[in-house]
Amino acid sequence: MRAAGEALRHPSGCREERMLTNVSEISDKLLRGTTKPAPAPALLMLEDGTCFSGTSCGATGETFGEICFNTSLEGYLEVLTDPSYAGQIVTMTYPQIGNYGVNPEDAQSARPALRGIVVRDLCATPSNWRSAKGLPRFLAENGIVAIEGVDTRALVRHVREAGAMRAGLSTVTHDPQALLQKVRESESIVGVNLAATVSCDKARSVGEGDLPQSHAFAVTSASDGARYKVVAYDCGVKDSILHNLVRCGCDVTAVPWDTPADDVLALNPDGVFLSNGPGDPEAVAGTYSQVEKLLGRVPVFGICLGHQMMGKAAGAQIEKLKYGHRGGNHPVANLRTGRVEITAQNHGFGILFPSLGPLVPELSGGFKGHEDDLRFWSRAGIAPVVDNPRFGRVQLTHVNLNDGTAEGMAFLDIPAFSVQYHPEASPGPTDAHYLFTAFRRLMDGRDDFLDIDIAQDRLAGWKFGEVA
Repeated sequence: MRAAGEALRHPSGCREERMLTNVSEISDKLLRGTTKPAPAPALLMLEDGTCFSGTSCGATGETFGEICFNTSLEGYLEVLTDPSYAGQIVTMTYPQIGNYGVNPEDAQSARPALRGIVVRDLCATPSNWRSAKGLPRFLAENGIVAIEGVDTRALVRHVREAGAMRAGLSTVTHDPQALLQKVRESESIVGVNLAATVSCDKARSVGEGDLPQSHAFAVTSASDGARYKVVAYDCGVKDSILHNLVRCGCDVTAVPWDTPADDVLALNPDGVFLSNGPGDPEAVAGTYSQVEKLLGRVPVFGICLGHQMMGKAAGAQIEKLKYGHRGGNHPVANLRTGRVEITAQNHGFGILFPSLGPLVPELSGGFKGHEDDLRFWSRAGIAPVVDNPRFGRVQLTHVNLNDGTAEGMAFLDIPAFSVQYHPEASPGPTDAHYLFTAFRRLMDGRDDFLDIDIAQDRLAGWKFGEVA
């Protein structure tokens, strides 16, 4: 006997669940009495021929991109509008999505950049005092093709085992073989500069007047006015990251991804911020070539793609991760403080820390050889330092405890540091909030800019951390 929920293998080669498209007449009648719209078939096809059928829950049409998954329990609107998802079809692992609706002020950009979304169940009638509309309507209005009724557990397990790959999502092509051919003819994200597709067209200012008013119930406004002038490279930046810079006292000017370093320096900034962004860092030469000219001349803070841009500027090699890091629950060891941070992440590439240079034994616990699995340094309680031929000493500051990849570094001879994850908690935990404080301290010229009590700083700026 087949176990409940087990996927079916049909002669067409398509794995199907017991779902809305195959329900009985009685179930159809019951469905018509609910808020769910009438089911329309949709198909998800992976590059290796694995196929899932479901029903359309967004815009009609066809889309292609790299399949990935996000393990966050909430924050689906922030995920949908995160420009870092450009070129990707995102699978949400939490089983019901959309139950608290959509508030436009929670969006991280003007419009979604992802190619499509896959869910188990999409809530058609949300219930939340901040909701302005339902998620299905938002998806349809923004032209996002979406599928529900998919066994997302089976899909995620397959991607974890087989690795990231191209995929197609269609509400118009119902022949699996025809869709598979289209998938295999579609473009890979490797070697494509997706940052250029989501960056701003011209410089723009971000100040206290740009902070969402609907967030006032949860977070404070900018603390003591703008004390620092910061230029932010927009490689696909999330609005909440810029808002966090404003809240920690920065007057921010966001500039396009390929802005020349001389133009940035002409603005006489106190610091330069390198944003998150989508895709293959190797293809974003227009940014990392300028970062190389900025390092050592002005304090620099990079996150996610910005971290990779700093690595590339220092000559690091880049690896494509098997299935990436995406979600709000990734444990990261801070090698300087010994703390573990639960972090929000969204990336499919990473830097290889050993490629930055040879270890400096006297600053690395006496060790002379590199370790491929960087969790070694967490177990040893050491933040190792390499001798980089371009910028001097570089310290490994953070390590991913799931897979031992590099999550952060600090340049010890110039004012610069970076992390691979997103510190602004939109969506995600507040553990990494201290990094905005660290950037402020870096611009103040402090050598101990990263030596912060994370537990004390994590609620800074959040009203639910205040004592009545």
